[in-house]
Amino acid sequence: MKIRGVNLGNWLVLEKWMSPDLFFGLKAEDETYFCRELPEKELEARLNIHRSYYITERDFACIAGRGLNAVRIPVPYFIFGDCKPFPGCIDYLDKAFSWAEKYGLKILIDLHTAPDSQNGFDNGGICGVCKWAGQPEKVEFVLALLEKLAERYAARAGLWGIEILNEPISEELWLRADIPNRYPAVDKEYAKGSRPVSSAFLREFYTEAYFRIRKHLKDDKAVVFHDGFRLTEWKDFMRGAEFKNVVLDTHFYFMALDAAGKPYTLKDAAAFVENTLAKDVAEMQKYFPVIGGEWCLSCQAEELKENLSGPVNSEKLKRVYREVARIQLSVWEKASGWFYWNYKLLLDTVNLPEKRGMDSWDLGKCFDMGWFPE
Repeated sequence: MKIRGVNLGNWLVLEKWMSPDLFFGLKAEDETYFCRELPEKELEARLNIHRSYYITERDFACIAGRGLNAVRIPVPYFIFGDCKPFPGCIDYLDKAFSWAEKYGLKILIDLHTAPDSQNGFDNGGICGVCKWAGQPEKVEFVLALLEKLAERYAARAGLWGIEILNEPISEELWLRADIPNRYPAVDKEYAKGSRPVSSAFLREFYTEAYFRIRKHLKDDKAVVFHDGFRLTEWKDFMRGAEFKNVVLDTHFYFMALDAAGKPYTLKDAAAFVENTLAKDVAEMQKYFPVIGGEWCLSCQAEELKENLSGPVNSEKLKRVYREVARIQLSVWEKASGWFYWNYKLLLDTVNLPEKRGMDSWDLGKCFDMGWFPE
């Protein structure tokens, strides 16, 4: 089955930039402090409203109606409500399975956060903190959680697979992205000891997680692991006959080009994809089915900058975005599938000009504007 899907990000795992009004009146920049800052009753009320209306049955019908066949659902480590003060959300995942099965969609459950974080990103739950891998009791908590999820959904027809953990950060990216300064910690003292996740640790953790999950899942359900921003390191991993239906997830955005701060064209972007991503994905497809678990049309190519100030429905803008889509789909369609990031954003890009261009993260809007090929 070729996966063509979309992420349901910012539903069960919050990301402030995708729905800033949800954080109204708060200083919090991440989910941890969102939950800590609000009184218990107000927290539960605000989250219940968000979770109940951000994604509904109608969205699953729309996703299927667009010709997509899968959703990747990021879930937090506190999904079962056993980590106060964070309210659980397992009942919403239960609903998602019923909706997915009704409309013929498959679900990839993606464990998106870990206690004390696996990357220090805002989307890792707590900015500037990355200590999870160094705490054996919290590593065991995640392993037990994965097993619990596997046991709960093993018999569901809608389950395509379980992703062990989203984006554990490599040493190279930790240094290059300067995580402590890019995502400053609220509590500097608590953030002490934060460090990237080593390849040696990940190999041991992923292997243990595979067997804990596979104990409950039949071989037709995938066990997915993220490359940890080190795509080509995994050629000798999980090669034994005991490993069944293992899928490698890699994420790609044009941030590497954007961060360089130098002007570039769509031709440059295409060359970058062809000379880096395409070659590496093709190489790793020899060892694992590879999926692009996150990607989008966001890009700072000169052609886009020129057209973003004009009408959003201009033919020029449509042609540019369709070319950005073509460049990336040329890779993902040769792989084993993809999930666009994200299904929707709650942003006002009309009255807030500084948000213009962020429309391209919103697949629903990309479809509606004709930027994404049907």
